[in-house]
Amino acid sequence: MLRAALKRSIDFVTEHNRITLLVMIVFTGVVLAGIPQLDTTSQVGASADSFQDVDRVQKAQYIEEQYGEDETDDRTFAIVYVRDDDGDVLSKSALLSELRYQQAVRDDDSFQAVLHGDGIVGFSNLIATRASGKSSPDLETQIQALEGASESEVERLVEEVLANDPRALRFLPADHDPSSTSASDRRLLIALDSGASEDARSEATAALHEEAERREEAGYFTLGEHEIADAQASAVQNLIELVVPLALLLILVVLGFAYRDLVDIVVGMVGVVLSILWMLGLLGWLGVAAGTIVIVPIVLITGLSIDFGFHVFNRYREERGEDDGIREAMSSGVRLVATALLLVTATAAIGFLANLANPLPMIRNLGISITLGVTSALVIFTTVVPALKIGVDGLLERLGRDRHKAPLGHGDHLEPALSRSVTLARRAAPVVVLVAVVVGAAGGVAWAGLDEESFQQNEGEVAQWKQELPGPLGWDVHEYRENSAHVQQVYQPASEDAAIQSRILMEGDVTSDDALEDVQRGTEEIAESGALLEQPGTRSVKSPVTAMRQVAERNETFAAAFRDADTDGDGVPDTDLAALYDRFYAADAEVASQVLERTDGEYRSLLVTLALDAGYAEADETVSTLEAGADTMAGDGTDRDVTVAGRLALNEAILDELTAGIFLTMLIALFAIVLALAVVFRLAHGSATLGVVVAVPIALVIGLVIGGMYLLEIPLTLLTALLISLVIGLGIDYNIHVGDRFADELRAGKPPIDALEAAVTGTGGALLGSTITSTGAFATIILVPEAQLQSFGIIVVLALTTAFFASVLVLPSLLWLWSRYGRPADVSRDVAAESAA
Repeated sequence: MLRAALKRSIDFVTEHNRITLLVMIVFTGVVLAGIPQLDTTSQVGASADSFQDVDRVQKAQYIEEQYGEDETDDRTFAIVYVRDDDGDVLSKSALLSELRYQQAVRDDDSFQAVLHGDGIVGFSNLIATRASGKSSPDLETQIQALEGASESEVERLVEEVLANDPRALRFLPADHDPSSTSASDRRLLIALDSGASEDARSEATAALHEEAERREEAGYFTLGEHEIADAQASAVQNLIELVVPLALLLILVVLGFAYRDLVDIVVGMVGVVLSILWMLGLLGWLGVAAGTIVIVPIVLITGLSIDFGFHVFNRYREERGEDDGIREAMSSGVRLVATALLLVTATAAIGFLANLANPLPMIRNLGISITLGVTSALVIFTTVVPALKIGVDGLLERLGRDRHKAPLGHGDHLEPALSRSVTLARRAAPVVVLVAVVVGAAGGVAWAGLDEESFQQNEGEVAQWKQELPGPLGWDVHEYRENSAHVQQVYQPASEDAAIQSRILMEGDVTSDDALEDVQRGTEEIAESGALLEQPGTRSVKSPVTAMRQVAERNETFAAAFRDADTDGDGVPDTDLAALYDRFYAADAEVASQVLERTDGEYRSLLVTLALDAGYAEADETVSTLEAGADTMAGDGTDRDVTVAGRLALNEAILDELTAGIFLTMLIALFAIVLALAVVFRLAHGSATLGVVVAVPIALVIGLVIGGMYLLEIPLTLLTALLISLVIGLGIDYNIHVGDRFADELRAGKPPIDALEAAVTGTGGALLGSTITSTGAFATIILVPEAQLQSFGIIVVLALTTAFFASVLVLPSLLWLWSRYGRPADVSRDVAAESAA
């Protein structure tokens, strides 16, 4: 029934190719109308409700319920940096330049509208204020005072400020020696009103960015949204000028070698472009967010579409003899590959749609996007491409051009090379299968050895040869990357509000005598590791101990109670804590409620908030340090539960959950694909076991990809874990084509060895062309100096190459064994008999 339905639809396309093209033009117009509706917003985040089973998420929600969200200031800080490796940013001229920079941005009305009352503060303001002799001079007075001071006077003022004003070190590198009156780095802090609209603050930071660009030669730069936008635009331009041309060149070279015909190249590329446009249009109509991640399905669908084209054109060439017409050969060729193309689409959809169970919208949308793309490619390459090919070849033959072309895989060198795998299968199939099992298992074991990282960091600089390529091909290195790395290395966060916060929750017996001492020990242990912010004038720890000290400074009655509860004089209460907590609430309930939970007079938990001197790049190491400190806070043999629930810890926990979810998704997808192949091969070819055999090499491909990641030291991140799950959709493609061709040849009455020979040399040739084309295109991504994109390119190249070798080396041995020991008797009957029935 399936084969009969496919035959009827394909016969209509080939017999009525003009009508088909007209209908598909109309459909294409309707589908493409969805492209303007495409939602390009990013949907990386996920609701916490999606991770209710994660303990840290539960604790974070508990903290918000009992203590409220993290305190937010009424200001946000924008920062302008000055870097002069060969000069002195503390000289008179450099400090005057900073004051004039302030003057220039204050003249911008959009900036002035959102400037907080704390204004702009920098090292130059501290020096100029001291030079003026006034307590709070305006900016013009500061400029005049600094202009009137001599170089030696300014150097003396710098020395005095560094020695006597702890605020000064906020503006200098973390390792600056206070006795030194020179430096190569300095920063300027600008307080903006956090109550202003996002657009208004964006305009203000744009003024800072633009003015910094005007002073770029003096070392001024920013790292805000506008600098990031410039860097992203530069990266896109680099991709367009370097990667895209190379990828297109490789594709065209391989297609030229494979097809050796300009018409087939053009018709095939029309199908590729239409497949991508259909995917984008359908995404627009369905309202599925695309975002920047849409580059992944575009590249994948390009590769799969080229693969579909290879099989359609190659089978058409095989079917067209010297005396055969175009329509009959195309009808026969498409009909023979249609089952395989349909199976590839169905199994790929199963693999990709399995990601709908993932709680991350980005991954769900990615699965939908690729499924729509593969489906679009199936429709285009079984309708538009055959119909267009018939029309073009017919026109050319009427003009006297011979359109008979040799299929790929039957050349003097390629056919013998491919046929060797058939010889290997006939002589040593059990050995081949055993080696494949061992290699695949070794790769699977490597899963446990993969490093897990929240985010894959870029390492090293862009290779010099990439920068020195001629003309537009050279990779332009944007300053943002180097500047960002430099700032992270040199500075600490400007304030506790600007730092990443981590919250540690202690539940249970928080009134025991040693509870606060354990909290203090754990906090000190974290501080000794260097994880906490140590900026002058900032508070990096907020705990019951620090909050009590704060209240004791202004409340003598509570101060006395605090001292009485500290029996060993170390500044940490260690007796009768319940009574001390009561007095704390009585003295200042608002402050106490921020660090102690009291419900019905019972103290159930306490909270420690830490300002970290760390970024997301050091998340794994920082979380380990926080967990070690939390273990110390929990104490030995106590009835207390201590949980790290800050942003870094939550990200790590969610990553673990998502990675585990993707692994489970892979197992489910594998089972579903095996079941689908068994059912379809039973309906189409009379054997469910053949479908299972065809699916087996997927496990080998996954194992080899994981093993390759281990050997190449590619870490397991959210992106790479996702790509491993996509390997299923890529890895099954080649096996289906070989397995379907083998079954077709058996049904035509050929003995197993001849059927294998036809499948491997015929279909294998198309697979080789597809592999070279796709891997060449994906390999160009490795040129991009971004670690995550490089990993993406490497993993896909690994998947495609291992899938090809599995299909032409391992699968033939499996098929040979199946033909000898598992083939049902009715599979070899002539297909003509079935058609006549």
